[in-house]
This record gives sequence, C-alpha cells and structure tokens, in this order.
Amino acid sequence: MTTTHKIGTREEWLAARLDLLEAEKELTRRSDEVARRRQDLPWVRIDKTYRFETEAGSATLPDLFGGRSQLLVYHFMFGPDYKAGCPSCSAIADGFDGFAVHLANHDVMLHAVSRAPLGKLQAYKQRLGWRFPWASSFGSDFNADFNVGFTDAQQREGGIEYNYRREPAWEGQEPAPKERAENPPAEGGILAEIAATAGTDPSTFIRERPGMSAFALVDGAVYHTYSTYARGLDGLWGMYQWLDRAPLGRNETGMWWRRRDEYAKA
Repeated sequence: MTTTHKIGTREEWLAARLDLLEAEKELTRRSDEVARRRQDLPWVRIDKTYRFETEAGSATLPDLFGGRSQLLVYHFMFGPDYKAGCPSCSAIADGFDGFAVHLANHDVMLHAVSRAPLGKLQAYKQRLGWRFPWASSFGSDFNADFNVGFTDAQQREGGIEYNYRREPAWEGQEPAPKERAENPPAEGGILAEIAATAGTDPSTFIRERPGMSAFALVDGAVYHTYSTYARGLDGLWGMYQWLDRAPLGRNETGMWWRRRDEYAKA
C-alpha cells in the first residue's frame, strides 16, 4: 500500500502523541461531565400500561426489568413488514451478549424491543446466534410514545418528530451531505440499499427508527430517565469505537457493513 500520510521520527510521533493525549484526557473529563448530566435529568413517571410479547409470554414494562431496578431498552429497527432486522441495528446488537451479563449483575437489565411480531424476532435472533432478551411491542403504543415508530400519515404530513426535531413531509428527496449525520438519506440513496436488505421499501423502512431509552423502577413505579437517537447511539456501536482508533479511522464511503453472516456472500 502506498501512503501519502506524513512520516516522522519516533521523537516526533511521541511529541504529537503527548499533545493528543491532553485532548483525549479533556474529552474523557467532558464525557464524564455529560454522563453526570444525563443522570441529573428529571425522571418522568410512566402511568400508561404497555404490553409486550416475550419468550416467557406476555409482559408489562415492569416485567422487562427482570428483577433489576434499572432497564435499558434498545429500540431495534424491525417493523412488522420487515423480512429482516436493520443491518445497522444488527451490527450494534452483535455486542449485546458480551456485556448484557455484566449489566445484569450490576442491577441493570438490557432488553431490545421492536414492533415486529415475536416469531419474526425469534427467527432472526436464532439466525444470528444472539441470546439477549428481545420483546415485541406489536400492537402497543410503546414505539410511538418513545418516538421510534411512526405511521404512514405522519410521514406524509410532516408529523414525524425524531431526535428532538420535527422532520419535513416525506418526499423521497436525498438530504444534503451535512444533514446526513442526523437525518436518514431518502429514496434513491443509501437508504434504498439498506431497506432492500430488510426486504422492504424505503418509506416503510424509515417509519421505524433506532434509539435507546433508560428506565428506573422504584417502589413499583416506572420512570423514564433518558432517551437518545441517531448519532447519540454511536457510543453503543462497538465497532466504531475500534475504527476510530484504527490508522484510517472509519474510512467509509456508503454502506460497507453487513449482517455478521453476510460478509462471505458480499
């Protein structure tokens, strides 16, 4: 491989590395401060009853805590009309089994939730060899109430509010490059490619959105404590934390990742 990257001596590298170390330490301190601010958010009591279907049967939101006092829900993009889960959500979920056991032994339950019927979720889970708990919210308001599931009417009429901002009505247009970090590309762009891998069309695919929500259970009452969406999920996507430290970084042009069992077919 021919490189155009600057080349230096070990002394020059060390000087630059020590300078970068100060920036990394500042980022760590800033990250710690942001984490404290997350924990300082006011809690909102949830009085609505949500029903889920799980491998153990019908469940309520308190049931998903599994005896713990804290619950982290990953809003996995897998709609009722999908034939397979979102490949990006799948890449994130590949890391769940490794740390879910540690969370469970630290009073925190991790649960994925999707709108697809339970049978579809179980088949996909078996295909990818996952063990983490995954509940179906099919027929529930859960996804809608936490801004990760939308209707065709909302999409057409500009009624989608995602990542704390309202989106314009869906017209299939490709957003400008600077907008792509927060807004999904539309029909004709990479979204069409991603939607096809889930066996659906772009507009149907994008009516589901990814996110993560946190809940606390105190004296039988459930409280919503935090939610994040879009690039707020970057920290949960383990492979990107590694790529950010690789020589070429993320080095991506379009959709390069696949479901874990699809790389050999690409």
